[in-house]
Amino acid sequence: MAKSTPKLVKPTLDKDLDKITFVEEATQHVSRTYAPLGIGLIFLILATLFAGLYGMNQPGAIMVVSAAAIGAYMAMNIGANDVTNNVGPAVGSRAMTMTTALIIAAIFETAGAMIAGGDVVSTISKGIVDPAQVGDPTVFSLAMMAALLSSALWVNLATWLGAPVSTTHAVVGGVMGSGIVAAGFGAINWESMVSIAASWVISPLLGGVIAALFLAFIKEFIIYRQDKIGAARRWVPVLNAVMVGSFAAYLALKGLNKVITINLLTALLIGLVCGGLAWLASVPLIRRQAIGLENRNQSLRKLFRLPLIMSAALLSFAHGANDVANAIGPLSAIVHSAQAHEIAAEVQIPLWVMVIGAAGISLGLLLFGPRLIRLVGEQITKLNPMRAFCVALSAALTVIVASWLGLPVSSTHIAVGAVFGVGFFREWYTRNSKRRIAYMRMKADHWEIEEVPERNPDELRRRYLVRRSHFMTIVAAWIITVPASAGLAALLYWVMYLLFL
Repeated sequence: MAKSTPKLVKPTLDKDLDKITFVEEATQHVSRTYAPLGIGLIFLILATLFAGLYGMNQPGAIMVVSAAAIGAYMAMNIGANDVTNNVGPAVGSRAMTMTTALIIAAIFETAGAMIAGGDVVSTISKGIVDPAQVGDPTVFSLAMMAALLSSALWVNLATWLGAPVSTTHAVVGGVMGSGIVAAGFGAINWESMVSIAASWVISPLLGGVIAALFLAFIKEFIIYRQDKIGAARRWVPVLNAVMVGSFAAYLALKGLNKVITINLLTALLIGLVCGGLAWLASVPLIRRQAIGLENRNQSLRKLFRLPLIMSAALLSFAHGANDVANAIGPLSAIVHSAQAHEIAAEVQIPLWVMVIGAAGISLGLLLFGPRLIRLVGEQITKLNPMRAFCVALSAALTVIVASWLGLPVSSTHIAVGAVFGVGFFREWYTRNSKRRIAYMRMKADHWEIEEVPERNPDELRRRYLVRRSHFMTIVAAWIITVPASAGLAALLYWVMYLLFL
């Protein structure tokens, strides 16, 4: 009887090697988890040192340095939570990778904060609490510091729980809560609060309407046409021109206006010229991209990739301009009160404060943004490049108008409103569009199908409105944010008052 071939495998050794491999993988996972926390802590330390260099020989140096650290912490949380509204649709529709989205968002968030963040900052810092009712600059500084810390803690908790909440809600609630405890209900500018609250209601509705209008245009003039590619060659350059023109007009009014005087009419003319140039550049580009594409919806997605990337960049710019106020508004008020020992009606924004806010937002989105980007882009609703383009462009235009008017609207409200505006419009359009019905009948005749089957209403509801549960969850988080941040700010102010006064 022949001897069997000896086994060369050593099970015990293999098991030990597998254990070592598992340990290495676990170590790498833990390292990836704690690395962002370590980098974030280093940034807070650097921001504190940075503030110390500017405030070392100034009055109230300890107050300024402490506030700078809290402001940097708040800026990072804004980047981690609110960035989902900027690039989430683009990532969810597979128009760009996560890495590309993070790079684009970081660049344009920083540019928006540095170029056009000034006007909204004044609304946050002096539009909610009446400085004349507070009196003591130290009390005012403590109230602003408590508001910053409470809103930062709440947004951090929401990010950890995976809930995209409004950072504007958080900071306004924090300022209101600490202001009431510091100086009573009379210190709150309730007229300003009413206008801000109204903007929270109007902005998601406006975002939803604009997004639905864009989607209606795309469906009517591109998707449900016999020659889809030909229609896209005609209209996609127009959509690019609208986007570039609005961006150029806003940039001219908010950026160049700091160098030379530019009125609204001149800014609109600049936007018109840039939009025309964008159209001229887009026409040959779209024609080249359309060569060899099949006449179907899948091909249209390729033509909308570049416009979607551009709209994500525009929204990031607008978000940086608008929401940087949530971090540096109270910080600017603290710096002025601590150094000048007065509560002024107008607050000059120091450059170093703006740098901390812009850098914090960008770093927060790079370190902690991907989780919520996936949630917003993939779980709230099903997006393709055309729908994502409508959401992003609608949100960008709405935020730009709000920043133009100095209203601290919530980009979260606008983006979610745009997403559900697209969803509700799709449901209505699917059931009621005569053009779509005619198009489907034409396809049935082409493929010799006897009858186009009617869709079950329950099926339509499951397909289009299944994400309403996410919508209700987000709305509930919005409702909780203001009282939660206000109550936490009141508690923190009471503790700070006992410690410092």
